Amino acid sequence: MMKNVLLIYPHCLEERLHDEDASVPPIGLFYLGAVLEAEGRRVDILNTHPVRNHPEIIEKMVAERDPDVIGFCILHANRWPGLEMARLAKRIHPGVPVVFGGIGATFLWEHFLRHFHEIDYAVVGEGELAFPELLRCLERGDKQAVGRIPGVAFREGERIVFNGAGLPVEQLDRLPDPARYFDFQHLTSSRGCPGRCTFCGSPAFWGHKVRFHSPAYFVDQIERLYRRGQRFFYVSDDTFTLRPERVIEICKGILERGLDISWAAICRVKDIHEKLLYWMRKAGCVQISYGVESGSPAIREKLGKKIGQTEIRKAFRLTQAYGILARAYFIYGCPGENADTIQATLDLMDDIKPLSTIFYILDLFPGTALYADYVQRSGVTDDIWLERMEDIMYFETVKDLRPERILEYGRTLRTGFYRRLGGYIRSIELVDLPDLYPHHADFLSRLGMTLSHGDYAGIEEIADKAGLAEFLYRRALDYHADHRAFLGLGVLLQKRGAHREAAGVLEEGTGRFPESESLNVCMGISLMNLGRYGQALPLFLKFPESVQALEYAALCYGALGERSRESDARRRAAGLQSRIS
Repeated sequence: MMKNVLLIYPHCLEERLHDEDASVPPIGLFYLGAVLEAEGRRVDILNTHPVRNHPEIIEKMVAERDPDVIGFCILHANRWPGLEMARLAKRIHPGVPVVFGGIGATFLWEHFLRHFHEIDYAVVGEGELAFPELLRCLERGDKQAVGRIPGVAFREGERIVFNGAGLPVEQLDRLPDPARYFDFQHLTSSRGCPGRCTFCGSPAFWGHKVRFHSPAYFVDQIERLYRRGQRFFYVSDDTFTLRPERVIEICKGILERGLDISWAAICRVKDIHEKLLYWMRKAGCVQISYGVESGSPAIREKLGKKIGQTEIRKAFRLTQAYGILARAYFIYGCPGENADTIQATLDLMDDIKPLSTIFYILDLFPGTALYADYVQRSGVTDDIWLERMEDIMYFETVKDLRPERILEYGRTLRTGFYRRLGGYIRSIELVDLPDLYPHHADFLSRLGMTLSHGDYAGIEEIADKAGLAEFLYRRALDYHADHRAFLGLGVLLQKRGAHREAAGVLEEGTGRFPESESLNVCMGISLMNLGRYGQALPLFLKFPESVQALEYAALCYGALGERSRESDARRRAAGLQSRIS
């Protein structure tokens, strides 16, 4: 029996600016693993992104396992590392079948099998039905039966055999819940997308018909992960809010079960309304990403993005009014891109005032309409992917978009956003609903933290980051006693040398959160800066298992002339540090 299954998610060929999505195994890998586990197989999922620059570690990880079959989850960006790891796997485990699956294998299955003999099989489309059936055929040694499995391709001599596309899973709730077997943060409650974006391969992979998990299944999954300690989730559906009432039912389920979580989602601007946003915020949604793509209606039309300026403005205004950070995805280097269309995107940003943005250069991948158009007008074949590259930039395929101009467009957009961000922040208007006040405080303090300690802290183009952060922390505390706001404001005041004011803010904070180590330590530091060592010392002694608190306690003892206690505190801090190390 093929008892031991190794599923590998290879790292991407190139390092990227925003890798939070690419570095995480796709949820489909966990669903496939759950199906195999439910059949009695042992599944090991290996993600090589954390060790991408250490081939010796990757080789050791593959060698340590004893698989009966190895499956690779192939996108396009990780195609070449996947091929290299397949060769490695064949060298270490020469008799073990290697199977490629995922969106990359779905659109390039013939290319892979024709050119790379380290690949034995390719699964085309969803794998939960085809892959287990392949394993059952291999266990029986029935190669002829493999040729009858929908969605499986393989070589037979020099001939490639393929019995047509695999069957989609129509009833998603019939799939075993992967949360029973694995830990993960990226969730999906549906499959499919009714959109026809020319740059996206998702509809061609999943289909235009959208299939849904029931709210109960989805909330059960969240609860299983929550009970094991997971508190933050990414909802990665292409069309999470396509059925708003279903999303509201999910949100009510999260609240009814007392799941104190935060989560981010990807939504369509067309679906957004106030009731939906209210329940999403109540249930812990802190960020929604919208695919805006461009401020130019003509470019959005060419990208197949059927949304209007009014819908975009409404979605961003309402999302941020309910205390949810609205992030905008933009694509540049598109058909017809020029200085005027870039200015149109900047103008749209001024209208919608996003608090986070991601800018991508338009690239081409198999399975998309833009790639099909490129093949038709250029005459290239899929053999172009024999080159060691992740993707093809659209501007490389046309004459009127020069690389240096595209790079300049990107700089213009990013710099324009950062220079405008302060104005966007100061213009935030929140709905006046008292039961959302704690959520408003959370929203404002989270945003403040990105400026004082997080993603925006090191970006020079954002002016007066400390002033913006202070504005947000104070506004948060006007709504509710927020732990993050007390701490952030206290630290900012300390950095400014306003130690007396910092002590006052932190005293109120420790009164609200008396067991908070961070607030007590920060308060103690303010008192030390005021020369009040005797008052600071008890705040540090509340945390005898904290290295940081003991080190500050030692400083207080030293300032108070208590040398033996100072030495004892330093010894205890050193002992704790050695245990941690």
